[in-house]
Amino acid sequence: MSCLDDYRMTLKGREFLPLMVGGMGTNISTSALVLAIEKLGGIAHLSDAMLPTVADKELGTDFTKQKTILLKKFSGSFDKSLEKFDLAALAEVSDRYFRNVMDKVSGKGLVLVNCMEKLTMNDQLGTLKTRLNSALNAGVDGITMSAGLHLNSLKLMQDNPRFKVALLGLVVSSTRALNLFLKRTSSIGRKLDYIVVEGPLAGGHLGFGEDWRNYKLENIVKDVVKHVKECGLNIPVLGAGGVFSGQDGINLIEQCGAAGAQVATRFTIAQESGLPQQVKEIYLDSKEEDVVVNHLSPTGYLMRMLKSSPAITAKIHPNCESYGYMLSGGSCPYLKEFEAQEQGAIRGENSKCCLCTQMRNYKVWTCGTTVSKLKETVKRSASGWELPSAEQIWNDYRFGKNSK
Repeated sequence: MSCLDDYRMTLKGREFLPLMVGGMGTNISTSALVLAIEKLGGIAHLSDAMLPTVADKELGTDFTKQKTILLKKFSGSFDKSLEKFDLAALAEVSDRYFRNVMDKVSGKGLVLVNCMEKLTMNDQLGTLKTRLNSALNAGVDGITMSAGLHLNSLKLMQDNPRFKVALLGLVVSSTRALNLFLKRTSSIGRKLDYIVVEGPLAGGHLGFGEDWRNYKLENIVKDVVKHVKECGLNIPVLGAGGVFSGQDGINLIEQCGAAGAQVATRFTIAQESGLPQQVKEIYLDSKEEDVVVNHLSPTGYLMRMLKSSPAITAKIHPNCESYGYMLSGGSCPYLKEFEAQEQGAIRGENSKCCLCTQMRNYKVWTCGTTVSKLKETVKRSASGWELPSAEQIWNDYRFGKNSK
């Protein structure tokens, strides 16, 4: 039986194991985790979700504190329309954080950035342009545009000196979404370098509606691969969502025509993962029935997580002054719910959360559907679970010859 190491994927003329590690926010995909994979010659994503608070934690900066002080006067109002991100500060934090990572790379693999385009930040175009270009300026190997399919993303980067040098990829959940993006960006003259097809079994935000159970990753991958070929494009297509083993990756390659796979859930419990130890143990103790898909996110997307996530039942005051990543036009769905609650209006059972605060505090335990299988991959001693390193998980994908 073959293993994933028998296959290769080509990006910008370089060959890689056909495997990417997805960018898990907020700071679950730590720089330590990503650098461990890059050192092995692999491809891994950092997430730029809530990057100022991530940088404050890892680099000892105070970007979040300064934003809080600057906007403190708005804390008593439900109208946040005048709350703005300092774009110069946003550019600085991106530059400092990403350069700090890129200064430590071995050059064997690739460090990509997963850009969550649904972060509106009360100025979606302005902040998105800053985030994308700052990452490029800092020397990251590439950017994967996800969660939002902003059709102007390429235009926002086209004047950057590294626009044609860095890798640019896109996450989609349907051929329709991909076709829309390709049509709207055809005049720019810059093709994508890879496409990640994320299926309905992925963790975190999903690109599907209530009918997500009606879709299968394998079918979507086949459709996207076919569409790419019909468009005359030579773009690697990777499948994501529910890829638990190297053999699952091989199945996508052999049966669906994919170039490789993107994975994430298994790395949540890596030693280098940013999840607190006690949360990793909860993941390992989880059962299949512990996973839910709900409307907790104020982005409007469905989210998959453990039903014991503290954020599901917690109601806290919105922290827009410190964070405010979901603000659009001065409000967000959670802010509206909280305002209704404060005014005594009748509303249904909790359906939204202050995602910014709860993600920052690791209270939203997002996961793929395979989370209950994690216990099959590690040993448990008298002292507790023996957490694997990122290298061990990577090598299990690379050389494993069975489904575990």
